[in-house]
Amino acid sequence: MSAPFRFPRFFVTTPSPCPYLPGKTERKVFTELTGPHAAELNDALGRIGFRRSQSVAYRPSCHGCQACVSVRVVASEFKPNATQRKLMRRHDDLVVSACQPWTTEEQFALLRRYLLARHPGGGMADMDDIDFADMVEQTPVNTHVMEYREPGIGGRPGRLVGACLTDHQADGLSMIYSFFEPDRPERSGLGTYIILDHIRRAAHAGLPYVYLGYWVEGSARMQYKVRFQPIERLDSGGWRRFDPPPPALVVRSEPLPSKLAPIG
Repeated sequence: MSAPFRFPRFFVTTPSPCPYLPGKTERKVFTELTGPHAAELNDALGRIGFRRSQSVAYRPSCHGCQACVSVRVVASEFKPNATQRKLMRRHDDLVVSACQPWTTEEQFALLRRYLLARHPGGGMADMDDIDFADMVEQTPVNTHVMEYREPGIGGRPGRLVGACLTDHQADGLSMIYSFFEPDRPERSGLGTYIILDHIRRAAHAGLPYVYLGYWVEGSARMQYKVRFQPIERLDSGGWRRFDPPPPALVVRSEPLPSKLAPIG
């Protein structure tokens, strides 16, 4: 009798400059998500700190550094603070749709505006429409593009102002990558609102967590994640709640990993 699914084979990337901590290098361990049990494998790996990029699950494996910490919001217990409630009221006119993972020209145009304004020198700045299609459409798991639109007129859809590539896991929603309109003052705080909306949707669906990826203490670009309490971090003893000092109000999407290449 065969096992339900084959134990995955893991690979390690070559070291490269760390995008979060100057002077550091990063290395990742990863495996392919293939076959009929890819979703179950992704769920299991997600619970031990892996993230998905296309058909690959990865996590940091850096020599002498454990700064990258997996974090997840406890959706069922989350209570927005006054600032977050104000932000939700400001943007609750948006029409949210869970779309199948197929890219559109409108989504790509929004992504380009976001990258040029927020991450002009980042690793994704040169992404073209084919790269974007690969990022969204190459998924072996239950994935949606959550679209955030302004109200339409005359039955036509309104302007797309935000989007998030989101995986639906057995125990929660995993936010893979979000992007939004960067230069409209009346829509400030969209990045935070997209996270708040995911927390609300997870709670309504009875899903306990919203996975936010990695948090790096001392990296300003990652500090927005710990504004959503209660939050848990993964360490050697498992998932534990923590309450870091309140960070400055900065919202950034973390970059996706550079292309993963097996060695050895």
